Amino acid sequence: METRASIKQLSVHYTGNKGLGQDFIKAQHPLVLNERDNAIITDALLAKFSTDMERFSFVNPVSLDYNIVYNLCLAIFAEEADFHKTTIDIATHLYESTTHPKIKPGELYVAHLQHCEIDGKLTEAIGIYKTESKSNFLDIQHEAHEFSMTLREGAELTKIDKGCLIFPTNGEKGFDIFLFDHNRGEEAVFWKETFLSVAPQANEYYQTNQFLTVARQFIAKEIPESFEMEKTGQIDLLNKSVEYFRNNDSFDKTDFVETVLQDDKLIRAFKQYEHSYAEANDVELPDSFGISTQALKKQARVFKSVLKLDKNFHIYIHGDKDLIEKGYDAVTGKNYYKIYFDEEA
Repeated sequence: METRASIKQLSVHYTGNKGLGQDFIKAQHPLVLNERDNAIITDALLAKFSTDMERFSFVNPVSLDYNIVYNLCLAIFAEEADFHKTTIDIATHLYESTTHPKIKPGELYVAHLQHCEIDGKLTEAIGIYKTESKSNFLDIQHEAHEFSMTLREGAELTKIDKGCLIFPTNGEKGFDIFLFDHNRGEEAVFWKETFLSVAPQANEYYQTNQFLTVARQFIAKEIPESFEMEKTGQIDLLNKSVEYFRNNDSFDKTDFVETVLQDDKLIRAFKQYEHSYAEANDVELPDSFGISTQALKKQARVFKSVLKLDKNFHIYIHGDKDLIEKGYDAVTGKNYYKIYFDEEA
């Protein structure tokens, strides 16, 4: 019989924005779930995560001893403290950290889960979630042929705003953590850096993701400013960058620039851009690493190989750029593209 993930313990607290003088409401007791509710809520809490996501770890510039959430999770895993009281400490840390006016109030859920899978093994995990967005829904009751309706407000299980799943693996280095946040900008930075204080693990996923980001930004932003290159040329370089990662199991920087960029001036400009990016973002970009297919799949979606012509046409370029020519028609006063092909699909 397959072992199913389930919630061992679950506590919920309300954390308003302390900076705006909003309430902090601590639950007196953890929630008690029946078997059906446990299964439904467990599925919802785990649905946002997959083992091919980017992994994070708790960090602190001095020592992990000073990372509050890390040490509270450590106590839960070691069963050294009362679970519900520890969730109050986590909620208190969130409330005390919430001073920015853009941070929304909401319910904080802390779940101790069992039989969660990571790297092919089942283990316990701690889930920390926050719901900020509310929806209206109808609660219909009926007795015999009489119906009644109540309009209620609540959080949809499929629309939890932010969360993290913390595994006890890799404990000495800050645990293995999966993370999601539907917010952007300062709110996302708050959840990841101020409250949790986590950073990406420097693994194959991270390195693949970072280098593809550098390549994409260099081609899309730096080349148009520093070189005379047609849009088709840029798209060709984007396609070649993705193809390099698709066709190789490991990355070698020297081989990449010679295969993709080829031109000496482009290569020098890229190396300078890469150095500036690493300094500005405080990241290390190694010369070689194993390629993560999951990170490649994610990045490939944002490598745009599209020519947008006014509001009339989009031309998708996936292959040989020499089969498309740009020209100018003096009679109409308009630019044009000429495309060569064998068959119309």
